[in-house]
Amino acid sequence: MSKVTVYSKPKCPQCDLTKNFLKQHNIEYTSIDISEDEEALAKIRSLGIASVPVVETETETWTGFNPLKLRTLI
Repeated sequence: MSKVTVYSKPKCPQCDLTKNFLKQHNIEYTSIDISEDEEALAKIRSLGIASVPVVETETETWTGFNPLKLRTLI
């Protein structure tokens, strides 16, 4: 199984949908709150990304709640 990281922030509906999808499908992931982790926020910004959630796997990175991409992790 590949490593999955979700960069998110509180009160973010798309973040919650993404994490709930992963939980429902028993996909292990690490959640990083960018409102509390300045290094993570800097990393996301350095990639030119300005919105969350950001889902990072070993092979790709995408933003937003994207069920089609999330299904590839099942």
